[in-house]
Amino acid sequence: MYYGSIKSYDIADGPGVRVSLFVSGCRHRCKGCFNAETWDFEYGRPYTEETEDAIIRLLGEEYIQGLTVLGGEPFEPENQPEVAGLLKRVKEIYPDKDIWCYTGYLYDVDLKKGGRVYTDVTEEMLSCIDVLVDGEFVEEQKDITLLFRGSRNQRLIILKDGRDTGRYGE
Repeated sequence: MYYGSIKSYDIADGPGVRVSLFVSGCRHRCKGCFNAETWDFEYGRPYTEETEDAIIRLLGEEYIQGLTVLGGEPFEPENQPEVAGLLKRVKEIYPDKDIWCYTGYLYDVDLKKGGRVYTDVTEEMLSCIDVLVDGEFVEEQKDITLLFRGSRNQRLIILKDGRDTGRYGE
């Protein structure tokens, strides 16, 4: 897996101050995407053990509320093994920090068993995620007043053990 960047102080992609990992590789290619350079699966740098260790260190700061993983597309099958490992490690080391993940895939269609990007680690990823923002960015539905999302079709789904337990802010 490659990644485009790591933000050590992100306040745009979830509540509080967060560490954000922007993975590379995305097949959605949404019109108006704010991060189109990450569509390329080899954009940026290779994700290594040192990369993961750096993210873990950044999360150790007391004022960091959690981790956000976005992209690119974290749920591309090629990215899932590395992302799953990171999320599991974060949950083990920092059980009180929350994990947010952005995906253009739909939770109840694409990420379910038999879905188009379901892999042997999809459930493991979902079990670590506290809030999933799903749905492609749709430029015609762009709304800058929305909380932590770019277009009206996108959903903020609260997960517990990989299961939908409600919508954020409702």
